[in-house]
Amino acid sequence: MIRKALWTAEEAADATDGQASGDWTATGVSIDSRTADAGDLFVALAGPNFDGHDYAAAALAAGCAAAMVTHRPADMPREAPILEVADTAEALYALARVARKRTKARIAGVTGSVGKTGVKDALAAVLSEQGATHATTGNLNNQWGVPLTLARMPIDAAYGVIEMGMNRPGEIRALSRLALPDAAIITTVAPAHLEFFDSVAGIAEAKAEIFEGLRGGVAILNRDNPFFAMLSVAASSAGAKKVIGFGAHPEAKARLLDMVAGPDGSRVRAVVCGTELRYQVAIPGRHWVMNSLAVLAAVDAMGADLKAAAETLGTLSAPSGRGARRRICFDGGSFELIDDSYNASPASVRAALETLATAEPGNGGRRIAVLGDMLELGERAAELHAGLAAAALGLDRVYTAGPQMARLHEALPEDVRGAHGTDSAAIAAVVATEVRSGDVVMVKGSLGSRMRLVVEALAQLEAEPRRVVNGE
Repeated sequence: MIRKALWTAEEAADATDGQASGDWTATGVSIDSRTADAGDLFVALAGPNFDGHDYAAAALAAGCAAAMVTHRPADMPREAPILEVADTAEALYALARVARKRTKARIAGVTGSVGKTGVKDALAAVLSEQGATHATTGNLNNQWGVPLTLARMPIDAAYGVIEMGMNRPGEIRALSRLALPDAAIITTVAPAHLEFFDSVAGIAEAKAEIFEGLRGGVAILNRDNPFFAMLSVAASSAGAKKVIGFGAHPEAKARLLDMVAGPDGSRVRAVVCGTELRYQVAIPGRHWVMNSLAVLAAVDAMGADLKAAAETLGTLSAPSGRGARRRICFDGGSFELIDDSYNASPASVRAALETLATAEPGNGGRRIAVLGDMLELGERAAELHAGLAAAALGLDRVYTAGPQMARLHEALPEDVRGAHGTDSAAIAAVVATEVRSGDVVMVKGSLGSRMRLVVEALAQLEAEPRRVVNGE
C-alpha cells in the first residue's frame, strides 16, 4: 500500500523548531528501528538504558526518510538526511501538537481500569466503516505512545481514537492535554496498579485527568460503577458540555435493556441517547456488551451513524491476547483455546471466568482456566488473588502459576483445583499434557506473568500431535 506524505522536512522543522538537512518527505513516524517502515521519520529517543542515536544510522540504512536527532551520530554519513533538534522527546511532543492542530478529525480519548483497549479497538473498527479513522496501535498508550500516535495522524482523518494508559497519578493529564479529545471515555474504575495508589478512589481521580483536555466535549462514563457520581462532577467541573452514562442502570443514557448471551456472542437490545437498537456483539461475554454501549455512546457523541455502528459490532473479533479464540486440532480431536494472556486485573479476570463458565465444551470436554499472577496490586495482592475463587466455581478445572496465584490455588475447592506451577513455563508443561479433546481452555495473566508461554505450548500441540485423552 502506498502511504501518503505525512511530514516534509520543512514542516517537521517548523513544528519542532529544528534544523533539517536534505529535502525529504516522511510517510510515517517511528521510535523503534526494529519495526520502522521505509519512509518513516525515525525519532532517536534516549532513556536510562538506551539511546536511539545508536540505531539512527541503521534506521536510515533500512529505508527511513530521515532521523530526528540532537546530534549527528559518529556512524552516520554526513550526507544522511536528519532533523536536528534540542531534545528529541520534546520534539516528538511538538510534532503531536501540530498534528492535532492541523487535523479536523473528531477524536475520542479512552482510558479505564479494564476494557480500554477493547473499547478503543471496537470504536476504531465501527468508525472506520464510516470515514478515515486513525487509532492507537498495539500498546502505544503511554508517554511515548500517545504523542507518537498523534504525530502519525493523517491530515485528512475523519476520526481518531486515542488510548491513554497510566501507572501513576499525573500521567493521563499530560496525554489528554496533548490529544484534546472531543469525547473522553472511562470504561470503568477498578483495582489495578494499586501498588502506586493508596486506594481505588485514587485510581478514579487519576482516570478523571482525561477530562482536562476535553475543551467542552462529552464525557462517557460507566453508570454502573460506584465512582460514576464523582467522575461526573469532575467532568462537569472540567467543562464537559455533556455526561453520558452507559450500563444497565435505569438512569444510563446508553442503557442495556436486554441481552441473550451465547458462546459466540450476544444479542442485545439497548437504548442509546434516545434511539432503541437491536444488534449483535460477536465477542462473547457480558463485559463486551458493556463495552459496546460505551462504543455506541461515543459514536453518537462524535456525530457518526449510530445504527450503522451497531450493525458493525456484529462483525468484530477479539484481538490476539485479549480473548481471541482458535480451535487446536490434534490426533483426531480438538479443543478451543481462548488467548487472554496480554493483561489481567481482578475485574477482568472475574469477567473472563464468568464468560468461560458459559462456554459449551465438546463431548467429554471441560471448562478450564489457566491463570497467572495479577501484578501491581500492592498490599492487597494476596486478598485479591484469593478472592477470585468464587468466580471460578462454574468451572471444571483451574490451573494457576506464580507466587500470588498460589493464594487462589489454596482457596479453590478440591474438585476445581488443578495443578499449580511456580511460573508460566512450569504450568504450561502440565496443561499441555492434561488437556483433552472437547476442552475449552482460557489463559489469562498480567503481561509480566508471561502466560503467553502457556498459549504457545497449547498451540504447539497442533504441530506436534499427541494421543487424545478422552477420560480422567
